[in-house]
Amino acid sequence: MKLANRVAAITGGTAGIGLAIAEAFVAEGASVALMARNASKGAKALAKLGAAERVAFVAGDAMVQADVEGFVDETVHRFGRVDILVNNAGGAGDLRPLVELSDEAFDQCIKWNLYSTFWACRRALPSMLGNKWGRIINISSVEGKVGKPVLLAYTAAKHAVNGLTKSLAREVGTEGITVNAICPGLVITDIVRDNGPNTAKAMGLTFEQMVDLFAQESAIKRPNTVEEVAAMAVLLASEAGGGITGATLSVDGGTAQY
Repeated sequence: MKLANRVAAITGGTAGIGLAIAEAFVAEGASVALMARNASKGAKALAKLGAAERVAFVAGDAMVQADVEGFVDETVHRFGRVDILVNNAGGAGDLRPLVELSDEAFDQCIKWNLYSTFWACRRALPSMLGNKWGRIINISSVEGKVGKPVLLAYTAAKHAVNGLTKSLAREVGTEGITVNAICPGLVITDIVRDNGPNTAKAMGLTFEQMVDLFAQESAIKRPNTVEEVAAMAVLLASEAGGGITGATLSVDGGTAQY
């Protein structure tokens, strides 16, 4: 029960990495609020988590400032505070070479990945500062450390998330608050299965070829799992993670070895 009596808010929390983190947090004793766009997926996630008195779902779009801020406010209203914020919402968006990428597509990707993180951090920090304790975990990506073709907007956004993480850690380090980023490699989630073929096509590959390419770039020669990412999140959210801040921690099987 490493997170007993803690309150966590997780954006993009109804599937994939976000849901795996929610499951791990609930198992460790935390109360957890989830935000995502799809209410039916939210209901399914709550049913899977069980622990009815310790879980909540708020429908919202991470690209809408009012929704992100309202989610943090609702978490505080429901559970009294926010101890742990996991900014998991995000995605690659429109995939195409730079010369074909529109301003609108670039803006959307930056909003989805970077602005959503910025808005949530700004809204949650007063609760953490008031209690002199907090954990902010930003789900970045291996693309926050290395570049890949046709992922320009996503790579730029995740590099920016890593920069925000480092600067904010310096701002709040004496207030009992840690700020870290987890940088997963390829994880085969539902969104990857749904959108991966488009990514692969933009790279001139089949989905299977893309998965194999990314796996071969790693030391372990396989995709990572959602459980491996969630285990890192539990560490960072716990008392044991109190000495880790401003870090961009890879869970990528040794793809970006720094």
